[in-house]
Amino acid sequence: MKKILFSLIALMCAIGANADTVWDFGYVNDADYAAMGNDPTNWTKDSSVDRYGNAKALDNARLMAGDSELDFAKGILFTVSKADGIRIDRANKRLGLNGSGIIVTIPNLKKGQQIKVVSRIGNKTGTNRYLEATTNLTVKSGFAPHDKDEQITNEATVSEDGNISFTTKEGGVNLFSITITDAGAGEGGNTDPSTNDVINNAVPVNTNKNQAVLTLANGDKKYYDTESLSSIDIDNETNQINMVPASGDADIYYGTVAGLSFSKKAESGSEGDYDNVEGKINITEAKGWMESAYVKWTPFSEASSYIVYIKGGQYNEWTKLDDQLVRDYGTYGRADAVGLLAGSDYAFKVVPLLGSAGTPSENNANEASGISVRNYDRTGYAHFNYSGVGAYDDNGQLKSGAKVLYVTKNTANTISTSVTTDSKGGKTACTGIQAIIDAYQKGYDTTPIAFRFVGLLTLSDIGSYSSSEEGLQIKGRNADSELNFTFEGIGDDATIKGFGFLVRNAKSVEFRNFAIMRCMDDGISLDTDNSNIWIHNMDMFYGKHGSGDHVKGDGAIDVKSDSKYVTVSYCRHWDTGKSNMFGMKGESGPNYISYHHNWFDHSDSRHPRVRTMTVHVYNNFFDNVAKYGVGATTGASVFVENNYFLKTKKPILSSQQGTDAQGDGTFSGENGGMIKAYGNYIDRSIANFKYYTQKNPASTGYDAYETDSRDEQVPSTEVTKAGGTSYNNFDTNPSLIYAYTPDAADEVPAIVTGFYGAGRLNHGDFTYTFNDNVGNDNSDSAYDSILGSLLDNYTSSLIGIFGDENSSSGEQGGGSEGGNTGDNTGGETGGTTISTAVECNFAGNAPSSSLFSINGNYSTSKGTATVNGTTYSTCLKMESSTSIKFTIEKAMKLTLVFASTETGKRVKVDGTNYTTDGNAVVTVDLAAGTHEITKGDSINLFFIGLSE
Repeated sequence: MKKILFSLIALMCAIGANADTVWDFGYVNDADYAAMGNDPTNWTKDSSVDRYGNAKALDNARLMAGDSELDFAKGILFTVSKADGIRIDRANKRLGLNGSGIIVTIPNLKKGQQIKVVSRIGNKTGTNRYLEATTNLTVKSGFAPHDKDEQITNEATVSEDGNISFTTKEGGVNLFSITITDAGAGEGGNTDPSTNDVINNAVPVNTNKNQAVLTLANGDKKYYDTESLSSIDIDNETNQINMVPASGDADIYYGTVAGLSFSKKAESGSEGDYDNVEGKINITEAKGWMESAYVKWTPFSEASSYIVYIKGGQYNEWTKLDDQLVRDYGTYGRADAVGLLAGSDYAFKVVPLLGSAGTPSENNANEASGISVRNYDRTGYAHFNYSGVGAYDDNGQLKSGAKVLYVTKNTANTISTSVTTDSKGGKTACTGIQAIIDAYQKGYDTTPIAFRFVGLLTLSDIGSYSSSEEGLQIKGRNADSELNFTFEGIGDDATIKGFGFLVRNAKSVEFRNFAIMRCMDDGISLDTDNSNIWIHNMDMFYGKHGSGDHVKGDGAIDVKSDSKYVTVSYCRHWDTGKSNMFGMKGESGPNYISYHHNWFDHSDSRHPRVRTMTVHVYNNFFDNVAKYGVGATTGASVFVENNYFLKTKKPILSSQQGTDAQGDGTFSGENGGMIKAYGNYIDRSIANFKYYTQKNPASTGYDAYETDSRDEQVPSTEVTKAGGTSYNNFDTNPSLIYAYTPDAADEVPAIVTGFYGAGRLNHGDFTYTFNDNVGNDNSDSAYDSILGSLLDNYTSSLIGIFGDENSSSGEQGGGSEGGNTGDNTGGETGGTTISTAVECNFAGNAPSSSLFSINGNYSTSKGTATVNGTTYSTCLKMESSTSIKFTIEKAMKLTLVFASTETGKRVKVDGTNYTTDGNAVVTVDLAAGTHEITKGDSINLFFIGLSE
């Protein structure tokens, strides 16, 4: 035996050298069908059922039409004593053996090869009809009498080199497929083909371990922790594989392995570098995530508060984080930085503030460095031919001019900003999160806003809300109105409880990194004419506890009423009931949706349920799904690709056909939808498992059309049993599909459950372990009262903010807009109390000081101004929408310097006009307090100075 130790390339060569031979009797190509029609000597058509039968007896003969052998049964020999003993049933996708004693022979097989015949008896006669293995076969399963009208898989091993045959007994049998698996046998092959595999050391799939994964010929998978293996031994001649443990006897596979792969354990994120020495802040954790990073530390005994700085990425120097990002959790402090560029050079500095005066102490500060940040995965339809969904650019940085508003339980009703609300640029001061959102419905303002949730936010905290059914309403003026909103959680504990979100007429909206618990109806409802919506890295929990099918609440995430170009990705559904509905009955589609890398953690149904829409479902982890996975109705086209279905008894359903048309009811009484499936791993071990493809259909049809390659199209002749609609093959049309590289199905559990996987950062602050499914609807989908109680009693561990909870953000976006004039659209940035002299210019299309709260547009084509020997070429344009706010704690002198040519022009300070002097300068003496600079005349500001 040749030994190979964890060599994937060698293993692939050894195991994958021989491909299976498959006859799929569910597919008869047009050429075969036409050839039979043109050969009445050999074939007779029964037009009432669209079926051809042999016109004369056959004696160990191939199926011929004219001078050519029929392609779909090429290489198989048939013996039948009468006409119509062989039936080519294209409509029902099967090969009928009509009568007893019909012999099927496959010549020239090798010893040890495996044969699998998928069959079904013709009707319910009570007679024990079956296939009998008559020549050169050692039976493993099937090939025995049965009287039930159900699909049977007959399996056997070729005993010696030569022909094999099987025969119909006691009546007719329908064949759906024959598969020959080349196990590398023949001369020198397995000496005992009937020997059963020895499997004692295989373990369950475990995303916390590196594992070797054996895929068997029957589709089953066996997992081995690589740390527990001494070697993997392969005999290249017989394909026998031994999984040798570090101690004990080896597991032996006698030619039944079809492939081997390795699954890496879930990533846990890389820790930054820091040293804790006596007298300095003790840092306990520092990591980067997606476009964010965080640092945690133990409380410093003498500190009254803390300031945290970040450096790296877009920050060339130490830059102070906003106060609301630096929080107190009692036993530890934590700071999060968001909107970061991808990179590996980030560092934090935590500085304690000592004494009642809050004096910064650099001597007691500590730093963490070498922190790596990744980008979010923006693959999907939300970004298809569109960039910058929400308040952030595609590089992860805030858009130029974006506003940042922090929403806590204390500030949800008090956050404020001005919003343009008329065609003349008039602004309205809006207070409260719903009021700010509602003002955008006027349709005159598209300034990006990042609403950042901190800690727990309940329905009573937000005060007013515009949707009595859902909670917060996000609505544009007309269909697909661009809003540029991002709703994001800070850290791993941001939670919305008691309400959800209703989105209408909106374009460019993003939801990320927070949990929704006990929502009123749906968690997030995209209802009516939305586009370019991105929902990702969310934790979706039970909604309002009701009765019947609302016992776990209503939908978690619904996409309906002509919402389109939507991506739902990296979301975790915690035992949700009706998880995701895409489409309503009145829509016409296709409304393109992407649905990837989600974790359905013991949830029930609708993952998603799709009407009319075109949906790409890939790389999702169906983890103990109780009722069904993907469902399609009403002419939908759904591509289900490289997903991992674990203990999911009904992975894929199409309305009124296949599994859905069997038994005691359906998941939908609507017309069917077409589903293309490729590359999925489907665990068949759970009780009551059902899944049918066109290659092994039920009498009621199939659940999904399974292709042999990602690029294979579904023939237009394949239509739903109810409604007669076909698949639109969007996934093979370059103009309709985005660029993407799917992960292999075996890798999906570790990716989705890993540090960079589904749900909030670090999988959030809520933990719970579910009981695994047993394959029973009632028990598997039952309401979990323990989980429900934990949700009802959930409270935040956040104690408060280190610093001013109401302070304005100092963050600025890195992108730019504007044409050849060099103009740059700005936004509201900066703001805190000023106590000492300060200067501010606008080089780089942003304020050089974060002490001013500025909303406005920048330009590099409006002249220059020289101040103290320095010439500036970038200005802030004083327009109707421009506002500069600041607060001084004592009387100070304000100096404003404009373009050198702009003498005799006016600017307003606190509503009073001041005129520029001969040097284009305005000076004003100000009292302590808050002040605002706005437009007088159209003029261009290059410099702001405050002096004592």
